[in-house]
This record gives sequence, structure tokens and C-alpha cells, in this order.
Amino acid sequence: MPHRLGIRASPRARRRSPWIRGRDGGIGPPIPHDNEPLAGTVSSGRRRGRRAEGHPVIPQSSHGSRRTARWAVGLTLASLALVGCSDAQRRGFMPGDTEQEVTNQTGRIMNLWSGSWVTLMVVGLIVWGLIIWCAIAYRRKKGDTGLPVQLRYHVPLEMIFTLLPVVMIMSLFYFTQRDATEIEALSENPDVTIHAVAKQWSWDFNYVDEDVHEPAGVQSFETGTEGAEESLPVLYLPVNKTVRFELDSRDVVHSFWVVDFLYKKDMFPGHSTSFEVTPTKEGTYKGKCAELCGEYHSDMLFNVKVVSQEEYDQHMQELRDQGSTGQLGLDLNRDQQDWSIREKDAERDQKKIEEDSK
Repeated sequence: MPHRLGIRASPRARRRSPWIRGRDGGIGPPIPHDNEPLAGTVSSGRRRGRRAEGHPVIPQSSHGSRRTARWAVGLTLASLALVGCSDAQRRGFMPGDTEQEVTNQTGRIMNLWSGSWVTLMVVGLIVWGLIIWCAIAYRRKKGDTGLPVQLRYHVPLEMIFTLLPVVMIMSLFYFTQRDATEIEALSENPDVTIHAVAKQWSWDFNYVDEDVHEPAGVQSFETGTEGAEESLPVLYLPVNKTVRFELDSRDVVHSFWVVDFLYKKDMFPGHSTSFEVTPTKEGTYKGKCAELCGEYHSDMLFNVKVVSQEEYDQHMQELRDQGSTGQLGLDLNRDQQDWSIREKDAERDQKKIEEDSK
């Protein structure tokens, strides 16, 4: 016998042997009492295979209870995380207001944004989980030699890895195209039409239906001093009215962006673009150029005031009273000068340079 010969059995041999180790360190068969199994043991227990006689048995119900407890803790933590989300987190860190939509399209845009990110996060967690699991479960173990079994030409897996990305991309394309079509749709008779003209580095706003305009926008410099905000161009919009924006640029490519509207539209010289939106919440909202357009791009700012119909009508009358009638056209540059005058000034300067060089 191994213990009589002074040879210790290996751990693997002890696991396979039905014999047990005695208190004196020797190995021998279990000692039954009155031909009955030892108290707290079974003759054929199972724990990842066949259990040796004499080993204590852990009730299976305890494993189930522990597993249930772990799931309960995980679900509780997940619920607390969701409940504790701030307004910004619930919006996917998008600008705007969680309690009330700023326009008739912000809810649609926010749902598309958040839904896309949730889908990507789920896919990312699954992919990274599989990568980490494979790295741990199939790592090289002590005693392993050679290369592991290689997997080739697994048609079901290849079909899954091909079809799943196609389905995901097509689904994302469908929802994006559906919402983009709705957002870009134009009505036949909008309530208000605004002609916005971008220029380096300010804005001109024309109220087409009222045939008035805001005072010509002058480039602003945000120095942080008191009153700097009031110097920005201001655009007035009536609440709960369909507004069509007709956009043009006088010089380079710009982009019209009211941040809380969650939408921006590029503006090109010689090519008009347009979109419609219905403001649904009164307030003052910040606007800016969203396309790098030169040295003072960051100072190309404006404000949008969404007001009641009465206040909007009152402002239109104020513009008429101060003489801001008609429309500011595309024949003006950033300094509100006629292009022909600017060309004449350039010719005069060139002649002066030539004369000085003689």
C-alpha cells in the first residue's frame, strides 16, 4: 500500500482514489460504522464529477440561494444607478430640457441619439466580455504544450458574424433615415419665414413675412465684461409657430446652430439651404456658427428669443418704428458695404502701391 511503502500519493491520484487520508497521515479505506455511511457523508456524491466517500456534502439549495442573492444584488445596483441618473445623463448628455421639449423635433433627435448609444454600449459590453472571457478561459495553462486546437471553416459562426453586423447597420440606417426625413420635411405654408445670412463673423436676420430686419449684425468680442452678451445679434421667434429658416452665406461656408434645438444646418455661398422647426418653450437660447470659418469663428455668436405671439408682434412694430424695414441682401460684406465699393477701394490701393514703387 502507498502509505506503508512511504510513498505519498499525488493530488490527482488522491482525487481519483476512493480511499481517504487518516489522522496519522496514512491512506486507507474509510471506516464505516455498523455498515452505514459516515455521518454527513454519502457514498456517491457529485461535485463536478464523482465525489469521494467521506467528503461532506454541501446542500444544493445553498448554491441556488447564493446565485439568487448575487442576481438580486446586481439588479438592485443597476436599478439604483438608473434611478440616480441626472437630467443630463437621461438626455444622453445632450443640451436641452428633460421636462419640456424645446422644439417639436428635440424629442425625436434625443431618442435617436440615446438609442444609438445604448445599442453601441450593449454591443461593446458583449464584445469586450467575450474577449476577456476567452483570454481567461483559454489562456495557456501550466503543462500545456504546442498550439491549441485551431477552429476553421465553422459555417454557422461565420454566418452569425456576417449577418449580425449587417442587421445592426441596416437597423441604424433605417431609424436615422426615418428621423432625418421627418426633421428635413418642409410644410407648404409655414407661419413664419426667417432669412438668416451668415458673414465673417456675424449674422443678419430678415423677417420675410413682416418685411423688416434686425439691425445689421456686428462682429462681437466675448471679453467676459458686463454687457457683452447684450451686444450679440438677437433673433425673435414666436412660440408654437412653424418657423422656416432660409439660410445663405456671403463669403465662406458657415453653419447655423441653435444649441438647444439639437440641430445645425450648413450655409454655402451661392447655394441656399432651409429647414423648419416649431419652438415649443419660451426662453433665450444661444446660437453660434458650427463650421470653422476663419480667424474669429469662435466669436460668431447670436441669441434666439422664443416669445409669445403678442411680444413677437410688438417687436416687429418696434423694428418698423426704428426704420429697419426691407431686407438685408447678399450684396453686402461683413462691414455692410457694397461689394462694388470695396472693389473700387482695392483698385485705388493697388494704384497707390504702384505709384509708391516707382
